[in-house]
Amino acid sequence: MASDPDTAPLVGRTGTVATLRSALLDEVAPGQTAAVFLTGESGVGKTRLLGEVGERLRQGGALVLTGTCLDIGDASPLHPVRQALRRLDADQAGARTTSAVRGLLNVFDEETPGPDGAGALLERVAQGLHLVAGGRPLVLVLDDLQWVDRSTRQLLLYLLAGLGDLQLSVLAAIRAESLRGAHPLRRVLTELRRLRSVRVVDLLPLDRAGTDELAAAIVGAPLPPEAAEQMWQRSGGNPFVVEELARDRRDGRDGLSDTLREVFLDRVDALPQPAHAVVQAVAAGVEAVEHWLLAQVVRLPEDELLDAVREAVAHRLLVGADDGYRLRHRLVAEILAHELLPAERAALHRRYAEALTAVPAELHQARLAHHWRQAGEPARALPATMAAAREAERLHGYAEAHRHWSAALTLAATPTPVPPDGSRPEPVEVDRAELLSNAAEAAHHSGEHARALTLLEELSADPAGPPACALHIRRARYLAAAGRSAPAEEEYRRVLASTDCTPHERCTAAARLAELLLHLGRYAEAGDQAREALDLAAGVPGSTSEVVLASAALGFSEAFLEDPTAGLAVMRRALETAERSGRPEDVACAYLHLAELLTGPLNILEEGVVVARRGAERVAELGLGRTWETRLLAVATNGLFRVGQWAEAEKVVAAALRHRPSGADAVELLLARCRLSVGYGDVEASDRDLEAVATVLAGGGARHVLPMLILRAGLFMWQGRHDLARQAVQRGLTESRSDDVIVLATLAWHGLRAEAEAAASRTVEVDPTAVRRLREAVDRVTRKSGQAGAPVRYVADGFLALCDAELSRLDDGRGDPELWGRSATEWDRRNHPYPAAYSRLRQAEALLARRSRVATAGKLLRQAHAMAQSLGAVPLSAEIRTLAGRARVTLDDPPSAVPVPRPRAAAPATPNAPTVDELAVLTAREREVLAAVAEGLTNKEIGQRLFISERTIGVHVSHIFDKLQVRTRVQASAIFLRNRPE
Repeated sequence: MASDPDTAPLVGRTGTVATLRSALLDEVAPGQTAAVFLTGESGVGKTRLLGEVGERLRQGGALVLTGTCLDIGDASPLHPVRQALRRLDADQAGARTTSAVRGLLNVFDEETPGPDGAGALLERVAQGLHLVAGGRPLVLVLDDLQWVDRSTRQLLLYLLAGLGDLQLSVLAAIRAESLRGAHPLRRVLTELRRLRSVRVVDLLPLDRAGTDELAAAIVGAPLPPEAAEQMWQRSGGNPFVVEELARDRRDGRDGLSDTLREVFLDRVDALPQPAHAVVQAVAAGVEAVEHWLLAQVVRLPEDELLDAVREAVAHRLLVGADDGYRLRHRLVAEILAHELLPAERAALHRRYAEALTAVPAELHQARLAHHWRQAGEPARALPATMAAAREAERLHGYAEAHRHWSAALTLAATPTPVPPDGSRPEPVEVDRAELLSNAAEAAHHSGEHARALTLLEELSADPAGPPACALHIRRARYLAAAGRSAPAEEEYRRVLASTDCTPHERCTAAARLAELLLHLGRYAEAGDQAREALDLAAGVPGSTSEVVLASAALGFSEAFLEDPTAGLAVMRRALETAERSGRPEDVACAYLHLAELLTGPLNILEEGVVVARRGAERVAELGLGRTWETRLLAVATNGLFRVGQWAEAEKVVAAALRHRPSGADAVELLLARCRLSVGYGDVEASDRDLEAVATVLAGGGARHVLPMLILRAGLFMWQGRHDLARQAVQRGLTESRSDDVIVLATLAWHGLRAEAEAAASRTVEVDPTAVRRLREAVDRVTRKSGQAGAPVRYVADGFLALCDAELSRLDDGRGDPELWGRSATEWDRRNHPYPAAYSRLRQAEALLARRSRVATAGKLLRQAHAMAQSLGAVPLSAEIRTLAGRARVTLDDPPSAVPVPRPRAAAPATPNAPTVDELAVLTAREREVLAAVAEGLTNKEIGQRLFISERTIGVHVSHIFDKLQVRTRVQASAIFLRNRPE
């Protein structure tokens, strides 16, 4: 069963091809024999593989004879061998070979009577093949061996037993579903398996990666995640099915091709009636069908049922496992669904539902609900659907819960049909308001924020719905999650201003408003609001969630504005409280704010990334993968970007995008990915992500708008569109209400850089008003950062150093090399390679403009280029090369002592490194940890020195051991000392 091999590439078989070539040629000694029998289901690619291996064997010097067995009862003896010889006779031009081939063909036409005739014929054929081979290795390739005639079977046994006195290999393909019962080839294979030179290889379907690759090659582009998953489920990795489905998708055809439909229907129709009924029943069962359940549905005696299952398995339509039977290809279910009459299909599902209902110990509510719905009995399906939704929520499966609650809403509105016997099931009393409420909350938790808001509006119009204050709080939560922070803030403030709201509602609104203000970067307001929430919670029983939210917001505010140590302690306690309460959203919120604080203001990047990833794993366990896990992975991506691990950051963001997030969750991830794209210089990807962010941010706050504008300005600058970069920065200065001095300092730097770039390029006039506003912004950041905690001030000072250096470019048109040198040093200390490389570029530019210290400028350019290249920062690398070309500086030489960020008290490195730096595989932070290990410090002592937790130091030490391939601290220390600069 081949499918247009000219257009479909051979995928996922490279290793198999190499193995078969080796087994049939390389490992076969002169005068020896070997055989490989390929078994596999129809469409798995046996014929294609025979052709590919045969070509490799020809290239290796073997003579390859190719024949095919016929599916007819009266095929002539030795048909595939005779066919192979005729093909060889038509292809070969050598007179000697042609003579030997024709001589052997004549042997077949001669009659050999008598009892010894068969043996004599086999011996003469063997001699003829020896002459045909002419001293070359001979390979006989046979397709569809399940239809082989008796004479060919005997010939194979004779030759592979070594009786033919020639170097022979056999490669044959067998359709596995045909080898059942007393098939004569089964005995032959049993005999041949005893020979050590004979192998039987079961050719398996493609794995998921191979399926995706094959489909993409045919369609012409990678499939979207949802389409790829559907392709995998429907095809089961069968290459023929993948090719057919992919061509249908490429050509815009809906439904299944007639080819696929007929292929599978023929296989099902070939089954005996009991096996046919078994396949139909399993197809309707959706998932693995247990044996006891199948027996209840098909109602066959046990012996007949077992025989029917064996037939279906032998035909490669079913597979059996410990948990039951399932279809080998889900496509079969789609095909068979159209073969049953509606009444037959409903009766089949009713038998399933009745069987599941009769064994409550085995009851699975989701399955029961499905079968009652398919049986056309909504009244019986509704209770099971509601139970399935509650079961999913208990297991934190919010996406499944959302589907079940939505189905329950539909079932509740569906009239119950009257069965022919006139009986009616007992009516189910349901509260539509409760269904709406549960469906909205499940939609919110599963990331379907727009759907949650729609359901909430329906709920607010229901007379039996919750009171107004509760609706305001829920609407605010959903709006905030959808990225609409301004209307969300209004909803919370309505609750706080209302005298009709209960103390608990006011406490909830205050705590959630504090969290929202924190997201918007309004840290002082968030702290005040968090204190108010904690005061309210003191008088409200059962307010653990509110305490967690308020404590996290308060801890972040204090760490940013006042005391980092005290604030961090508050946040860690909030996380402990959340874990004790066990409420998923509380745990997620506490992890998120702690990771954001560590990777942002406190600049404890490595620990922050570890916390973010650990939190992502935890919330995924709690069923919040599409929402909170996505946000935490975005935080991890940003942290990895800052420390220069861009390749790892790409992997993290790709993993998070598989969740297909929406709303604010999607914005967080798109901004993180865009940061990488801007650094890489991928303008198209950056534009696409920024446009998507702008679309989502209808009424968004500074948390998302300012990062978006900063990225937009950076992208415009690399494109040389300095006027548009200016506009983006000035908009940010106008709209900002944020207390985040780090974000504001970053914005100011981009604005000053845009003006300096405009002046240097002379394409756009410098705007004095814009420069004045930027200077005022720098002064404001300087004042505010002086009032912030030391770690916040430390990070802000790095951006202020960049601002001062950019201002020097504006002041004299050349820039102050001393200021740029100070900026490079500041960013080296902070372990941020990108701004450090940029500062070196500008320092070299300033030195060259003054025509002083040209050698130093060259050294700086080489260092900057090496750092930019290691990151993959294409635009930055290009600008460095341009300047180096103008200054006639060679960048190909290895850079001398590219600075490695060290602890602030460490001495600078000296340019005397070993030829091969064994420490190159380590990150800057890992080198710091290893240096301390080499001093003999314990993990606790290292943590105290580097202001990192002892647990995080343990993680770093483990990574160091893995990368250096050592097992002890002594071995790791020896490598460090061997590579340490003198």
